[in-house]
Amino acid sequence: MKEAIVLYPAATSHQMISMVELAKLILQHHPNISITILVAIMPFDTSTISAYISSISQTSLPISFLSLPPPSENPPGPVAAATLGKAAFDYIRLHTPKVLDALKTISLTSTVLAFIISNFGITYDTPIPSYLYFTSGASSFASILYLPTIHNQTTKSFQDLPNNTPLHFPGLPPIKPSHLPEPLLDRDHPAYQEFFSLGTLLPNLKGMILNTFDMLEPQAIKAITEGACVPKGSTPPLYCIGPRIVDAKQRGASDDALSKCLLWLDKQPSQSVVFLCFGRKGAFSAPQLKEIAFGLERSKQRFMWVVRNPPPNSETEPDLEELLPEGFLERTKERGLVLKSWAPQAAILSHQAVGGFVTHCGWNSVLEAVTCGVPMLPWPLYAEQKLNSVVLAEEIKLTPVPISTEDGKGGVVSSEEVERKVRELMGLEGKGFRESSSMMKIMAMAAWTNGGSSFTALSKLVASWKQEQS
Repeated sequence: MKEAIVLYPAATSHQMISMVELAKLILQHHPNISITILVAIMPFDTSTISAYISSISQTSLPISFLSLPPPSENPPGPVAAATLGKAAFDYIRLHTPKVLDALKTISLTSTVLAFIISNFGITYDTPIPSYLYFTSGASSFASILYLPTIHNQTTKSFQDLPNNTPLHFPGLPPIKPSHLPEPLLDRDHPAYQEFFSLGTLLPNLKGMILNTFDMLEPQAIKAITEGACVPKGSTPPLYCIGPRIVDAKQRGASDDALSKCLLWLDKQPSQSVVFLCFGRKGAFSAPQLKEIAFGLERSKQRFMWVVRNPPPNSETEPDLEELLPEGFLERTKERGLVLKSWAPQAAILSHQAVGGFVTHCGWNSVLEAVTCGVPMLPWPLYAEQKLNSVVLAEEIKLTPVPISTEDGKGGVVSSEEVERKVRELMGLEGKGFRESSSMMKIMAMAAWTNGGSSFTALSKLVASWKQEQS
């Protein structure tokens, strides 16, 4: 029988895209392996995931998608953002019998080498070797692994501790409570338990796969592999196979959008443009947008800025004339380009005109900046972004001190602070970060050369699958 791998992402579009990237990586190096991705689509994310699956199915990639029948229980209705993570976990858990049935069916015609999931705390009673794929970095993964240990050191939620209380996680610099990933802040929040229960899943895993590479997060990777994050239990083998990023075409970029950006950048001097982009969920208030605009204008730097509508209308197209200061677009038209809602981020960062990147510090954006060798200025907004920004600035020395809203009046960062930070990033004031960013780009490329750390990790991972069958 043919050899196969089954992947099962969490029921969000981001997780699906990340799993497809992992599948493509495996096929690139081991094209004879058959890959099936199980699909459990959240009722409120149906169109996004369905459209993405359709686009991949129209390519020549030998990836099969198997849609799981809906559970017999009633699926969740519309879900608030605050409870989206819990709803996703619950919905995935309802599919457990369908998952086991699918694995048995695939095993009738294929030798299933591995079953790779991206859900925390959910176990499957199957003889097939199971692996966890964590799509973010080793630092945030280390904090989650250590959660059961540090949980017992206090009776309070982390959000209720004084913010000057240093939290000590193996492999990380001291972390403020407010810098932890959002699901970890409130121990009474339903999502907290999902991450807490990862410890119960670990003994059932044959390995853990991370989207990072050895030279990017050496301390966190060392802490995980040496078992420091699970002091009272065993830690499965760790395989760091990053960096894996999604390019503009894979995110649905139009040729017109791509051309507009690149044509403008072609006219700018080398490393002269600061690019501001905060992802699909990174939206600022109207007052904050005006402060950013004034700060950019006074910085005198060339810029490309992606502006989204303020919440709760961030999915609709913004009216730039209304949102930005009067006359701003006209005054800065010779050195700035403002884009609405979205831009082909990877393609822009790859352009030689870009000399700095102001980002929310989501992991995909971090990896894009690293692989392109572009210095980053973190402006963390949600999820694990604050922790990422602290590690990049204090542990790896890849970025300036992040922009923070904690000391801002009403949570709004002043235009003076934006101006100062942008000038610092572009090397006009304080220390420049181009040299360290260029070195990390070389290391990222080296990770995937023959004998590099990520190349070797993938080879060991596949070898472990083969060994299980021998």
